Amino acid sequence: MPFVKVKATIILIKMRDIIIDALSGHHADYIEAHFEESEHTQFTYHGGKLEDLNRIHSCGGNVRALIKGGWGFVSFNNTNHLREKVSQAINEARLTSGEELLSLHPNIVVDTVALQEGKEADSVTLQEKKQLLDEYNDIMLSCPRIQTTMIRYGDTKRKVIFANSEGSYIEQVKPGLSLRLTAIARKNDEVQQAGLSLGSRGDFSIIKGLHSKVKEISNRANALLDAPHVKGGEYTVVLDPVLAGVFTHEAFGHLSEADFVYQNNKLRDIMTLGRRFGSKYLNIIDDASINGLRGSYKYDDEGTPTTETPLIQEGVLVGRLHSLETAARMKEKATGNARAINYRFPPIVRMSNTFISPGKASFKDMIGDVKEGIYAKDWYGGTTSLEMFTFSSGEAYMIRNGKLAELLRPVVLTGNVFATLNNIDMIGNDLEMNQGGGCGKGAQSPLPVSNGSPHIRIRHCIVGGR
Repeated sequence: MPFVKVKATIILIKMRDIIIDALSGHHADYIEAHFEESEHTQFTYHGGKLEDLNRIHSCGGNVRALIKGGWGFVSFNNTNHLREKVSQAINEARLTSGEELLSLHPNIVVDTVALQEGKEADSVTLQEKKQLLDEYNDIMLSCPRIQTTMIRYGDTKRKVIFANSEGSYIEQVKPGLSLRLTAIARKNDEVQQAGLSLGSRGDFSIIKGLHSKVKEISNRANALLDAPHVKGGEYTVVLDPVLAGVFTHEAFGHLSEADFVYQNNKLRDIMTLGRRFGSKYLNIIDDASINGLRGSYKYDDEGTPTTETPLIQEGVLVGRLHSLETAARMKEKATGNARAINYRFPPIVRMSNTFISPGKASFKDMIGDVKEGIYAKDWYGGTTSLEMFTFSSGEAYMIRNGKLAELLRPVVLTGNVFATLNNIDMIGNDLEMNQGGGCGKGAQSPLPVSNGSPHIRIRHCIVGGR
């Protein structure tokens, strides 16, 4: 074995001994520690200009302690005097604790998770990255009526250590990559845009060779300037896998996060296990154990192994997403969904890879008997408030007499998520996972996630227009 590897192994073993020693011998119900070293690269373009190029290296950790249901949390940038930092977290926990004894049931795990082989972004030079992004930017700017562009690229690699007072010790490497390209077209006072979002677990190859797709979004932004507005009203709407996946994540997935449910009495009454929310063909799942997706990981940030978590099964609500704390409070099982974006934050309940399972219908089946409807694709933005949602598509087409017709300006879809789930009457056989973008919650953003769906058809969908 080479000397460098022997030396690195000795350092890791010593670090493990230091952590275990620092967590032992305290008067607390539960203690955990996180340590992280990360490297992050980010490019930001606006128009023909590269506005920002940042390379950030950071390292640090945190300690979290639990006493009678109250948490103490301390973050830091070096591991010196670690035992004192543990004591500080315990003192904070004493200040927040009450009379309630909260019994967590963590798994005891000792594991090192190896990084899968691939074309990792950190092995690609800055010059190569810039050259590729310059090519994409030039393509967009060369298209008629494209006034400006926006590009945001980022890649990161986090080396994470987790340990707790129960005896767990886990080392993981968590890479990530994201790219958002936006072409913005203008005609007089009219402005339209089209975009492309991609992501991966650090695999740079997925953003190479996109030249034809970049040209396509530029042409679409241009075409949208001349497209008509839809007449507002109630329609049968078919969503593509990207927009259906965003709907699943934003409108339903957040309502399945148990901390949100536990803290909101109205939502607890609505999100009752066993309640029917759709047809027997509707199945929604969150699963961080799927290999290779951007929202995938082996253990969450509390050391809980990941698993497939059915949320809706054959139309019935059967599960929700949990941390150790929410599982204990609601007397359910932890699902491995406690996540933090970095060591500066404590883990909270978050989604991973959330999707609607495929059905049997083809796209042709879905539009075949629609006299007048809308095909909505991609996403532009939206908001949610409890069970109410509003989303804007990235592009849309009329469906007339079972066939796709004219391009429309992006449409706005609005409604009640549970009524909408009940109105899904066809589910496609063409599941796709969207790995672009990121999730925000509790000041922690963007968290790497994936969402997806097959094409789905929704009856009686309210569409805003003119």
